[in-house]
Amino acid sequence: MATTLSTPASPLLKPGTEWAAAWQRCLAAAPEAFREDRVLNLWRGTWQADGRPLPATTPVDGTPIAGPPRLDAATARQAVRASLDQHRAWREVPLAERKARVSAGLDALTEHRELLALLLVWEIGKPWRLAQADVDRAIEGVRWYVAEIDRMTAGRSPLPGPVSNIASWNYPMSVLVHAMLVQALAGNAVIAKTPTDGGLACLTLAAALVAREGVPVTLVSGSGGELSEALVRAPEIGCVSFVGGRDTGARVATAVADLGKRHILEQEGLNTWGIWDFTGWDALAPQIRKTFDYAKQRCTAYPRFVVQRSAFADFLAHYLPAVRAVTLGHPLAVDSAQDDLPDLDLGPLINAAKAKELTDQVAEAIDRGAIPLHRGELSAGRFLPGQDTSAYVPPVTLLSPPPASPLHHAEPFGPVDTIVLVDTEAELLAAMNASNGALVATLSCDDPGVYERLAPQIRAFKTGHGTPRSRGDRQELFGGFGASWRGAFVGGELLVRAVTQGSSADERLPGNFPDYHLMP
Repeated sequence: MATTLSTPASPLLKPGTEWAAAWQRCLAAAPEAFREDRVLNLWRGTWQADGRPLPATTPVDGTPIAGPPRLDAATARQAVRASLDQHRAWREVPLAERKARVSAGLDALTEHRELLALLLVWEIGKPWRLAQADVDRAIEGVRWYVAEIDRMTAGRSPLPGPVSNIASWNYPMSVLVHAMLVQALAGNAVIAKTPTDGGLACLTLAAALVAREGVPVTLVSGSGGELSEALVRAPEIGCVSFVGGRDTGARVATAVADLGKRHILEQEGLNTWGIWDFTGWDALAPQIRKTFDYAKQRCTAYPRFVVQRSAFADFLAHYLPAVRAVTLGHPLAVDSAQDDLPDLDLGPLINAAKAKELTDQVAEAIDRGAIPLHRGELSAGRFLPGQDTSAYVPPVTLLSPPPASPLHHAEPFGPVDTIVLVDTEAELLAAMNASNGALVATLSCDDPGVYERLAPQIRAFKTGHGTPRSRGDRQELFGGFGASWRGAFVGGELLVRAVTQGSSADERLPGNFPDYHLMP
């Protein structure tokens, strides 16, 4: 049964931001892709009223929203074959024309920037500031590639077949749409499966806007298990680009390895922040609060702090005020109609099931000996009167999660921090490498020499000295160590190299492959 929270009567949904209003704007902006009661799938260059739409609700307050029109495996195979036909035509389009078409698509996305961001709020619970940033990073990032693509593709050619994209729900624009448009810019047709948990309407609108400009996009919905044969194993596919968890990623990795198929598989890891011989506490406090952006529902979040025991009291004195300052609530709730939308750190988790799972993990960890240092309250947030709050989890901090707990060794993908205390450098490194590879890490220490000595022993693709690292934009490279990444690294020129072919048949791309690991 959904939980509710009694709040003062003053907060209201900002007029004009209602889901129904956003849906009507979608119908007006892209009538070819939306119907009154559903979205369509895009394949063979046409919006198709096929698939079986499933019911869906927003994590924000339980309002019913559009659900994915799930295709069956046979239709997905048809879509892949049609994408290969598009690919063969598109790869012959001159680069100047590809740049012009992609740029026109970016102009259309810019025109509808606020609607795309509003859809992200409703569909995946992203606070308004972060939703706008997601859209802006996609647009600005691809514009950078438009300016740089000539040198990046010199001496290279598109892949033999289209790129298949299977991505998580948390960054539909800045990760998925960004990747699709760069792949197309490099001469490939692109296929994307809408994430099962959210982002459907946002991605549908984005796909409609760029498809109008002649960019060869296929967008389909369906069960990952049912569509994987077509989207991963089909011989027509030139490359598989995956963003998601380790379990699903491992299955995709096995499939592409068996087939010798080009692949980019970004998986999760436990990103850690180490504190060793450190005294710069005033600079650390604001960074701690920022780590809670979007409820830590991102692959480069920092859910684990590894702290030198002798520094724990000082760390806690600066950590606790920072976490207590984290703001949460309904992303569209305001006190009066004229108010700007709130600048929140976090809204809901992706759904109520995830919120319950995480809450249960916290309770179990405490039962087994973890020490709760901070437990936030929903009453501190701003919500609409009587609204469903079952997808919301306030920040929690646990000291010493037990080894049997998932919170000890895996990324929680929610606003739960765990702290581990260490006494030696060896313990520090062991704790920071708890998950067999990570995407990012940070080590805060005063002595640059200590950082230079310890950082190479941390198994993360990027390690910051006292500052958080992220996926990055434009020329910044991105990848992972160990089980956090399989296949080609991306970012900057590497993204284009990953989805194009060089003149040498035995080209070795920088990446983490079964038979080699090559850093850029």
